[in-house]
Amino acid sequence: MTRPGPAAGAVPPARLTPVPHTGPHAVPDAVPDAVPARPLVVVVGDVLLDRDVDGTVTRLAPDAPVPVVDVAQVRQSPGGAGLAALLCAPRADVVLVAPLADDADGEELRRQLADVTLVPLGHEGPTRRKTRVRSSGQSLVRVDEGGPGTPAGVTPETAEPVREALARCDAVLVADYGGGVTRDPLLRELLAETAGRVPLVWDPHPRGGPPVPAAALVTPNAAEAERAAGNLPDPPAGQDGHVPAVADVLRRAWAARSVGVTAGERGAFVAARPDGDDDGAPAVVRHLPARPVRGADPCGAGDRFAATAVDRLARGDTPADAVREAVAAASAWVASGGADGFRQARDAGPRAVVAEPDRPVTRAELGARLRATGGVLVATSGCFDLLHAGHVSMLTAARRLGDHLVVLLNSDRSVRRLKGPERPVVPLADRRRVLEGLECVDHVVVLDDDEPSAAVADLRPDIWAKGGDYTRSGLPEAAVVHAYGGRVVTLPRLDGRSTTGLVSQVRASDPANATIPPTMRRSS
Repeated sequence: MTRPGPAAGAVPPARLTPVPHTGPHAVPDAVPDAVPARPLVVVVGDVLLDRDVDGTVTRLAPDAPVPVVDVAQVRQSPGGAGLAALLCAPRADVVLVAPLADDADGEELRRQLADVTLVPLGHEGPTRRKTRVRSSGQSLVRVDEGGPGTPAGVTPETAEPVREALARCDAVLVADYGGGVTRDPLLRELLAETAGRVPLVWDPHPRGGPPVPAAALVTPNAAEAERAAGNLPDPPAGQDGHVPAVADVLRRAWAARSVGVTAGERGAFVAARPDGDDDGAPAVVRHLPARPVRGADPCGAGDRFAATAVDRLARGDTPADAVREAVAAASAWVASGGADGFRQARDAGPRAVVAEPDRPVTRAELGARLRATGGVLVATSGCFDLLHAGHVSMLTAARRLGDHLVVLLNSDRSVRRLKGPERPVVPLADRRRVLEGLECVDHVVVLDDDEPSAAVADLRPDIWAKGGDYTRSGLPEAAVVHAYGGRVVTLPRLDGRSTTGLVSQVRASDPANATIPPTMRRSS
C-alpha cells in the first residue's frame, strides 16, 4: 500500500505495511509484496546551507593581485544531511533529524526542506554555511561560516520524536558532517538500538563519532578509511594497509555488517560479514568498479552514494547489491554536474532534466541532458547478439565521431521478430551488461520497436551512425535524422565478422545442438 507523504513538521503515522526484520544484524528479508512502494527512511545528521556564487573574472583588484568576480547568480540549497534527505525523498518518505538554528539561514533551510518531515534539534551557534565562489565553472575559493552546529538541549523528553520516528522506519541513514550529532550520547543510544532492527547506513566524517555497532553498511571514502584504520589500537601495515584490506579491518573494528570504501573512479570495495560468522575471520572483499567520468564535479557524490544505498537496503537488497547500485548512481551524479547541477535543476523548475539516477529517464530527457553537457551526441542501434570484433570496431569508430555514444539495443522480443524464434542467443540483460562494460559506450537504451525511428526522434542525436552493411536509402530513420538537422554516417565494416557467421560455425561443429535456423535477416 502506498501512503500519502507526511505533512511537513509532523512525524508520520504508524506503518501500514511494515517490513519484518530478524536478528541483531538483519536486513529486510520479506517477500516482495511486503516491501512498501515508498519505504520510510530516517536521515540523522548535520545540515548545512550550501551556496554557489557564479560570476566572471575579467580583471584583478587594484589593491591586491586577486581576481575580481562579477557576480551573475547566487544559488543556495540544503547540504550535508539536508542534501541526503532530498536525494532520498523521490523514492521514500523521509524524516530528517538534525539540529536547525533559529536564524534567517535556518528558516531558508526549513523552507527548502518542505518535501521531508523535519524533527529539529537545538543548534549551537548560527547556521553552518559553505559558499563556493566560481568563475566560468572554476572554483576560486570556498568560505565556511557559522556553527559549530552541535545539537543542544537533547534530553529523553526532547528526543522522544526521534525515538518515535526510528521505531517506525524501514531504514536509517546517518549523514555525519562533523557537527556533533554522531557524538551525542543519547542519539547514539537510539541509533544503536535501531541498528539491531533495521538496516542502518553510516556515512562517517573524520570529526564525527565512530559508527554504532551492527550498522548494515558504513561508507567511508578511501582517505577517511585509511585515517580511521591508522587510528586503531593496532593499525594495519603493509598489504593490510591497502584499501581492500582496510575495508575488512574496519568492518571488524566497528562490528559492522559491511563496510563499503568508496574510491572515486575506481568504484568501491565492499567487505561484508559472512553469514553466521562471529567477526573473527576475514571476509572476502568485493570490488565494484565505477564508470569513468571525465571533467566532472564530485561534490555531493558521497550523499548520492549513501542515499541510493539506504534506499536499496530498505527494499531488501544485500549490502553488495546496494553498493553496486550506489556506485552507478554516484557516477551518474558526477557526470550530471554534481551538487551544483542538482541545484540548477531544482531552480529551473519541474520541466528541467533532473539528475536523478534512480528514476527512469526518458529518451528525450537523456538526449537533452547529454546535449546540455556540451559536445556531439552520437547514437547507433542493433541487436548485438554474441558481441564480436566487428561490433566493437563499429562502436569504437562511432564513439570517435563525438563526445557521447548512446546505443539503442533491441529487446529480446524485437530480436525474435527480426532474427527468428531461436534468437537472441544471449538474453537482453547480458547483452546490455556487456555493452555497458565497453569504454566507448556511454549509455544503453532498450529498444522494443523493430526499427528505431521513434527512438531517434526522441533522442535527436547529432550523428546517427550505422555499420557499412547498411545504406542510407535502407535506413527508414535517416529521414527523421535529416528532418531535425542531424547527420547519418555509415562506418566501415570489419569483413568476415558477423553473429550469423558465428552461429553457423556452431551449427557446423555441433549440428545436434544447433537449432538456430539458417535463414536469418541481416546480422546486427
